[in-house]
Amino acid sequence: MNHLMRYEPFSIEPVSDLLHKLFRTSRGLAVDEEGSPADIKLDITEDDAAYTVKAELPGVEKDKIDVQIEGNSVSICARTEGGKELKEGERVVCRERYAGAVNRLFSLPHEVNENNASAQFQNGLLTLVLPKKSPSAQKRLQIR
Repeated sequence: MNHLMRYEPFSIEPVSDLLHKLFRTSRGLAVDEEGSPADIKLDITEDDAAYTVKAELPGVEKDKIDVQIEGNSVSICARTEGGKELKEGERVVCRERYAGAVNRLFSLPHEVNENNASAQFQNGLLTLVLPKKSPSAQKRLQIR
C-alpha cells in the first residue's frame, strides 16, 4: 500500500523555529522560547571624548535599573515586575510579559571616567554618556 505524503518545506523544525523567531512580536522585555529574558539590545557610538550607549529597556521603571562602571567594563542590570495582580475569580489564560531581571556586561576599548558619566532614562531607552579617561602621562624611569 502506498502512502502519499504532502511535502511542507516550512514544517521542518529548524525552519519553523527560525520563522517563529523572525515574525514574533515582543512586548516589554523580549523573552526566548524557554521564557527567560533575551539580551538587552545596545547601540554604542563614540567620538573623541566619550562613548554613548543606548539600551532598550521597555517596561522597566527608572528606579529598577542599576548601572556599574569599573575601568572599561560596564554592567547594566534591570528588574521588572510582571502582571501578577489577579482579581478574585480571575485566572491566567496567557502570560507573555516577563517578570525578573536581565543583565548585560560589555567592555569598551578605553577606560571610562566614572566621575563624569551620566545616565538618562526616557520612554524605555537608557542613554549613557561615558567620557573616556584621559591617558595618563607615561612615567619615564631614570636609569642610574
